Amino acid sequence: MEAIFATAATAAGLFAGTNIDDMVVLAVLNASSRADGRPAAWQIWAGQYAGIAALVAISLLAAFGLSLVPESWLWILGLIPLGLGLRKLVIAIRAHRAGQQASPAVATGLTGVIGITIANGGDNLAAYTPVFRTMSGNHIAVTIAVFVIGVVLWCLAGFWLVSHHKITEVIERWGQWIVPAVYILIGLYIFQREGILGF
Repeated sequence: MEAIFATAATAAGLFAGTNIDDMVVLAVLNASSRADGRPAAWQIWAGQYAGIAALVAISLLAAFGLSLVPESWLWILGLIPLGLGLRKLVIAIRAHRAGQQASPAVATGLTGVIGITIANGGDNLAAYTPVFRTMSGNHIAVTIAVFVIGVVLWCLAGFWLVSHHKITEVIERWGQWIVPAVYILIGLYIFQREGILGF
């Protein structure tokens, strides 16, 4: 029984440590949802679960010797948020020139949320794979159960972060600029983390 509790504690630390940056993504997604209605709350939750499930599945396959994504290619995941951010920035500039307000939504549906979750989770693969390699079936099941609970807590925290009126007002006013900036920075962060930027 002690081993199960130790596994659960390790899994909780692993999930929190590899998903701190995902909290920013969830806050931005929830802010977009509040300001524009897109993506819908259920799409954020379902997208998070599907994205994390995909990362866990890829990590499990890699742990058993089947590498679907070579580590030297993980930087490519940074192209997704960078591309989304640049696209939204261009839209915001065009809307500003036309005297309009662009929607802050970057991911407008379920597939967009899944894509962003997977792109932001490249470091999860590197962390989960060696851990799963050392675990038995029971311990892997406990770890996955903890991750399921972790996604719930992360989604609730992301919703809570933007539940204050002042934050919502800021997003409604400046969201067309804040959201692209956040996603561009996430893309650059992934590049930096994978050593592509050279610092």
